[in-house]
Amino acid sequence: MEEKTHDEALDYRRLSKTVAHALRHEPHVYELELDEEGWTDVATLLGALRGHKRIWRDLGPAEIAHMVEHSSKKRYELSEDGERIRALYGHSTPDKLRKTPAQPPTILYHGTSPEVAAIIREDGIRSMARQYVHLSVDVDTAMEVGHRKDGKPILLEVRAREAHEAGIVFYEGNALVWLADYVPPEFIDG
Repeated sequence: MEEKTHDEALDYRRLSKTVAHALRHEPHVYELELDEEGWTDVATLLGALRGHKRIWRDLGPAEIAHMVEHSSKKRYELSEDGERIRALYGHSTPDKLRKTPAQPPTILYHGTSPEVAAIIREDGIRSMARQYVHLSVDVDTAMEVGHRKDGKPILLEVRAREAHEAGIVFYEGNALVWLADYVPPEFIDG
């Protein structure tokens, strides 16, 4: 029987979930300090992961770079020199990360449960436990998110460009996700 290499044996999905927990939700559990844009040193993250679970003891920068590069959803970003990493969106830490405002696409989408959709139609989309409202650039991604909340999700359409022109601030999360502080109900259809 052929022995597996470390890379073949590594569960990148589990690694990504652990890194998400560390960078998006509870950096203090890993004794990580994030700057105002969410960056931390890869070496510090590696040390935290190695100390947190025995399965990560042989983890190195190459595995982190592989995880970032090959993830199906672009959740993380490495600095140009590969020495720093951050999560691009999904943060629930108490200190809000600074994002750069950008002009959004004309339409963005939000998938949610029927119960929450009724509230959104009245009150708008709020960030709730996260730092920002998450909006999708396409229907499929929004429905995938909505299915995590309900078996029969509701698709809401956000007139993002119109909202932006009215003064609502949007931020680019990645190629599939846009962020906002709040989206008022008058810019939401569906």
